Amino acid sequence: MKEKYFSRRGWGLHFALVLWLAMCGAAAYWQVGRALQGNQLSFLYAIEWPCFAILGFFGWWALLHMERVSEHQEAARREYEEKMRAQAAAAREAAAQEESEDPLLEAYNNHLADIATQPKKKLWGH
Repeated sequence: MKEKYFSRRGWGLHFALVLWLAMCGAAAYWQVGRALQGNQLSFLYAIEWPCFAILGFFGWWALLHMERVSEHQEAARREYEEKMRAQAAAAREAAAQEESEDPLLEAYNNHLADIATQPKKKLWGH
């Protein structure tokens, strides 16, 4: 567990968190000053910056405790994806085979196409 906090990545995250909290604190202080000078909208911003600081803390915690993917997990993911691709290809092939028409239906459709291309006859002598 200590290696998470004292690794090179951990120190970088700690530095980023301290910098983020300092910037959010300075921005909140600035907005409170503006709000007290009469800018009513700054009261909202004065509340917003501490919220950003809290979100930064949660982001720091999540990044610090994120587990790295092992080679075994990565190989299992690749194997699963290949299996899914093979199943999808088999499903596409089965669907293509099902789409082939019944010979009787194909003959009927050809007959309808022939009728549609023939010139139309006049009805009622018009």
